[in-house]
Amino acid sequence: MNHLYVHCVVRRFLPHDRQSVRSARPTYRNRGFAALIAGVIGIATLASTSNAEEFTSEKSSAESPSASSDTTAAASTSPDVDAMQEMQKRSIQTQKPVYGHWGANPQEFSTWTNHSNRLIPVYTFGMTLNRWRERGSVYHDEAGLKAMDGKLGDGVVNPHATYYDQTDIYSLQKAAVDAGYTNIIVMVFDGMDWQTTRAASIYNTGTIPYQTGRGTGLHFQDDRRTKTDFGLVVTSAAAGGAKWDVDAQVVNSVNGGSKRGYNVQLAGRTPWDERANSEYLLGKDRSLPHIVTDSASSATSLFSGIKTYNGSINVAVDGSQVTPIARELQRDRGFKVGLVTSVPVSHATPAAAYANNVTRKDYQDISRDLVGLPSSAHRNEPLQGVDVLIGGGWGEGKGEDDVQGRNFAKGNPFFHQEDIKSVDLKNGGKYRVVQRNEGQNGREALLAAAQQATDNDERLLGFYGVKGGHLPFSTADGNYDPTLDVKGKERYAEADLIENPDLADMTEAALTVLEKSIDGFWLLVEAGDVDWANHANNLDNSIGAVLKGDAAFKKIMDWVDENNGWDHTVVIVTADHGHYLVIDDPKSIAEAGQ
Repeated sequence: MNHLYVHCVVRRFLPHDRQSVRSARPTYRNRGFAALIAGVIGIATLASTSNAEEFTSEKSSAESPSASSDTTAAASTSPDVDAMQEMQKRSIQTQKPVYGHWGANPQEFSTWTNHSNRLIPVYTFGMTLNRWRERGSVYHDEAGLKAMDGKLGDGVVNPHATYYDQTDIYSLQKAAVDAGYTNIIVMVFDGMDWQTTRAASIYNTGTIPYQTGRGTGLHFQDDRRTKTDFGLVVTSAAAGGAKWDVDAQVVNSVNGGSKRGYNVQLAGRTPWDERANSEYLLGKDRSLPHIVTDSASSATSLFSGIKTYNGSINVAVDGSQVTPIARELQRDRGFKVGLVTSVPVSHATPAAAYANNVTRKDYQDISRDLVGLPSSAHRNEPLQGVDVLIGGGWGEGKGEDDVQGRNFAKGNPFFHQEDIKSVDLKNGGKYRVVQRNEGQNGREALLAAAQQATDNDERLLGFYGVKGGHLPFSTADGNYDPTLDVKGKERYAEADLIENPDLADMTEAALTVLEKSIDGFWLLVEAGDVDWANHANNLDNSIGAVLKGDAAFKKIMDWVDENNGWDHTVVIVTADHGHYLVIDDPKSIAEAGQ
């Protein structure tokens, strides 16, 4: 939907300590030093990552070194011009590539707004990926691949694969718990592939700091305060979708046809050595139409360790429910569970971290699972509910929704207001509830509620957002003034910024409550607005979302340091899937960031 919200554009200087994202960035503003540090860290990154020689390659064939950046160079010299915003606007208006293009057609700016089959980065802190390397990739082993659900595609077995599978991230969390770690933190940058990460780094440093590998320029690339590692995973789903009965919570059939996997000959050995403009990565190669995952299937892989159909929230292709690791740890070890997201709380990634449902679109029932109310998937024995739930969806309304079934209640489609009332401590529930409130500083109210919940051993529910259900979209320069993209243009009033916390604030609030857990905790933090920006082919918003997520990551790492927690804490940073940004002119992005 194309929304034009309000007419007030709020620029950089915001009241109530809402500061620019730039204040939280790694500092590379001295460009001579930046060039030196980029070269040194680009090498040190790979050297400090265990067995990371697998991740070196020549310059990506998808990048065009001859692309012109004359117009952006001129724009970036003026302090009054936002060069990144101007490039984004010009790309939309002309439909010609300026900084790059989205899709397999290099002559047009936007030909693809969906997900891709690209390999996805994973960064670990507090533990390495040596277990993966010692075991070897499942893509070496045809029998292991066939043991997963879904039809295995041609050319997927690769004895030389240096990439792994998304289900291995679930195994990594299990291994951390088995090794005695009691704080498990997973950060998902929804839709952030290697190319999106690189674009954010280029802008953030004002240079082109790397061509291959882990990279440098963002906190989650550069942080070395504990042992760290880097790898790549395949995300392909077991099936493209299914037919289901949402009221009965039954899977009637699973879509056939396409197969799953990653064919290195058609895609490329690494993201920086991709086959240029490959329709295979979009699932459109008619000779080998491999399935491209959605966020529900991929999150189920991340948190429950199975391949399933697109749209599934912890439901296998045979219709059986599976239990995500957060609920296992809550049930078996007494862990507290927290979910934080910049998009609606019942969207696919937070949903798959805890709930069950045959469809990701049954938002109201998913939210009931999250807070321990009876739902269509758990009518008679409701789930325990999470201990912390903070995210978006506030203020939305809908009269009817057939997809959500017969029990859909008119009102907020993501989290019904009556359900919120029923779990509020004021009405005999278990949650201290704090919501966006007119004239109230969102950060201050949320952190105050978190402290009260901590002091009184209570659960915490925070509910925020602007129209559409998400937090305000930050742009690359740290402002909140998105420009044109394929979905239109959003505008925010000053109240939208004052009355909402940001992702780092939400993360701080969650950690305030969870750190008091005696037995340990499992926390998801999702930067969901990266995906929304990439669907809209808006690199300005995408970079802004990555930097906002990076600030939340730094908040996590500082918290671990302040609590001397590295002997029992693991932080995993990854994405759920990719999109299809091709950077044609990295120099223009670097100049825009200067």
